[in-house]
Amino acid sequence: MKTLLRLASAPGMAGLLLGLGATAPAHGAEDKPLWEAGAGVAAVSFPAYRGSDQRQAFVLPTPYFVYRGEFLKADRDGVRAELFDSDRAELTVSAALSPPASSEDIRARAGMPDLRANFEVGPQLNLTLWQTEGKARQLKLLLPLRAAYTLERNPKSLGWVLHPKLNLDLTDLSGLPGWNVGLQAGPLFGDRKQHQYFYGVDAAYATADRAAYRAGAGFAGMQYLVGVSRRFGNQWVGAFLRYDNLRGAAFEASPLVRTRNYVAGGVAVSWVLGESSERVPVDE
Repeated sequence: MKTLLRLASAPGMAGLLLGLGATAPAHGAEDKPLWEAGAGVAAVSFPAYRGSDQRQAFVLPTPYFVYRGEFLKADRDGVRAELFDSDRAELTVSAALSPPASSEDIRARAGMPDLRANFEVGPQLNLTLWQTEGKARQLKLLLPLRAAYTLERNPKSLGWVLHPKLNLDLTDLSGLPGWNVGLQAGPLFGDRKQHQYFYGVDAAYATADRAAYRAGAGFAGMQYLVGVSRRFGNQWVGAFLRYDNLRGAAFEASPLVRTRNYVAGGVAVSWVLGESSERVPVDE
């Protein structure tokens, strides 16, 4: 059994690309470089905010880094430190970063304050529910709880986000040799401050088409994601597709919710530009 402390950064949608398979698990121990480093680019498309009927598209630089130390590791599961033995549980620190959205570009928010870039950080407990020998197939329950803040000189609290989800990793699918496939599904929950920031309308910003609204805490919709990735020599490629459904969300009645179903997606490619001469046995 192995319990881990992990820091995994997910900058917006691009982070999902990197988190769904930077390196394929090995079936049995083999020697690999202690570290590998590179860079790449990702193209992503997603709504201005969850529930917006307007989209944003970004082309972003993406780093590639793998480290296989005895204590510290960085790979497709993030950056983590082994604390003590446990096969079934991982204790991690997870983080997420989202870009800003200008209200000038969002019809539903015209005249309202801009949405600041924001980041989330907090503990995440991962429980392995099932896995095959060699870990070619794994089913985990991920339990992240993160505090959110605006990204500015004087950060402001944006409340808390809870996102329990089932995560299934597959690396031995017939017909897709060498490909990693990741599937995720789960509900989101947020407190009143989190929902009010994105979906609340103060009386000062109410209009004939946008009534004043106070958001409450609770259920924030369902999220489903599929990602694929593969390593080709010194090149890594990946893609993801995410579907969100906001029906039944605590803020569903907000005038800022213009769509209750939407899809986000992106692709990325990275090149491994260097690796260590030192090699270590790996059984991932």
